[in-house]
Amino acid sequence: MKTVITSTSDSLSANYDKRFGRGAWFCIYDEDTKVVEFVVNENKDANSGAGTKVAELMVELGVTKVISGDFGPKAKDLLEKFNVQMVIVEDKHQTVQDILDLLSN
Repeated sequence: MKTVITSTSDSLSANYDKRFGRGAWFCIYDEDTKVVEFVVNENKDANSGAGTKVAELMVELGVTKVISGDFGPKAKDLLEKFNVQMVIVEDKHQTVQDILDLLSN
């Protein structure tokens, strides 16, 4: 299973990014292999449709869960269609490592 955490940079010590489609980076955590990798969000500055494009990317990457602060309606609909679980974190001070620690428990 792959989980994505939206992140403000490509570091485990970075805060998670509250924005799904406009988040700066994606931390991809493979729960089977425990491998973590970061991918830049090339759609964050799109004029429109960033959330939908990012949702499509999540499906292409085989992601089963996305952790972020908010999901737009179109992105939410697309993620639901492909059975991608959406988890909203409300504490904006959580780091990517904090969230990974919670996933590991």
